[in-house]
Amino acid sequence: MFKVNDNYLKLPGSYLFSTIAKKVKEYKETNPDKDVISLGIGDVTRPLAPAIIESLHKAVDEMAVKETFKGYAPDLGYEFLRSAIVKNDFEARGAKISIDEIFVSDGAKSDSGNIQEIFSSDNKIAVCDPVYPVYVDTNAMAGRTGTYNKETELWTNVIYMPCKAENNFAPEFPVETPDIIYLCFPNNPTGATIPKTELQKWVDYANEVKAVIIYDAAYEAYISEDNVAHTIYECEGARTCAIELRSFSKNAGFTGTRLGYTVVPKDLKDENGTMLNSLWARRHGTKFNGAPYIIQRAGEAVYSEEGKRQTREQIAYYMNNAKIIKERLAKAGYSVSGGVNAPYIWLATPEGMSSWDFFDYLLTNANVVGTPGSGFGPSGEGYFRLTAFGTYENTVEALKRIEKM
Repeated sequence: MFKVNDNYLKLPGSYLFSTIAKKVKEYKETNPDKDVISLGIGDVTRPLAPAIIESLHKAVDEMAVKETFKGYAPDLGYEFLRSAIVKNDFEARGAKISIDEIFVSDGAKSDSGNIQEIFSSDNKIAVCDPVYPVYVDTNAMAGRTGTYNKETELWTNVIYMPCKAENNFAPEFPVETPDIIYLCFPNNPTGATIPKTELQKWVDYANEVKAVIIYDAAYEAYISEDNVAHTIYECEGARTCAIELRSFSKNAGFTGTRLGYTVVPKDLKDENGTMLNSLWARRHGTKFNGAPYIIQRAGEAVYSEEGKRQTREQIAYYMNNAKIIKERLAKAGYSVSGGVNAPYIWLATPEGMSSWDFFDYLLTNANVVGTPGSGFGPSGEGYFRLTAFGTYENTVEALKRIEKM
């Protein structure tokens, strides 16, 4: 008789956003007359920019002609997209990244879950707490996290770095030395950032202890402060210790079209001199047939002058929502953070109310959906995440309802 991978059986409950979707579905079924507004999931609501749509149409037309038809994409991605990425995301920031260090994929979520495959199962991981659940869950699936303690809501073999109000929701160096460090700035879920000088300290630390940083920069396009790095490769020494994940979902609205990329520098090697770039290329070529040609052409259009202008306008739209949410919640007496360099607002729940209690209270009394902070880890308890990715009209209406509670 076949056997399943029992690492999956160790995972606690269901995935956070699946639980939220189930709760909302049940509420709507019993309250069909209620208009529910979601400020929970981080999905965009603005249409794709005109420059991107134009590129998509042109690429589709090419697929209808024998001479320009495209089949499987190159393993690493088309050169036209990787060249645009190198020029705009790295050279423009003074970072030295070459085209063969860029691996185009179908999204940063997939890459963040798959990248751990190239590391030994006995590597010790360190994560911020609260944390994007994918980091921990995928390592649990690989058997790297030990067992889950239901009482503490912690994995026995994971190093947690608490990110709380007293440390501005930023991690501090762990007491126990990790092998793999997950960092996400601007952060999901808290919206926090750290100055480039602090990020440099993490790079120095990783090089000192021979750890690798997996750096999630999915929200870099939302950075508004000059002292925050847009890529970890702005820091000296990052090429020898860091892998960076990037996404087109939030910076250009590709949540429904799926596109991302991962940067693995050739200078990044293990103690035996094995290049991680080569390992990821092997994994990529074995398990992935490439992002669709039409989607990669759309990605290229993001870097056109029109594409840049139009996507900046979209980002400004969402960040205006973030500003409104933060200011009005603060005026209503809530303790709030985030919303400056990220489209997420992190608020403290009312005293004595757990994050899931507040979820139920908000859904029942205001018909508004958010995300309970405890779903991101123990340090998220007592907090709640709202996103600015809704429409302006829904955002304003949701706030009116919350203010009336």
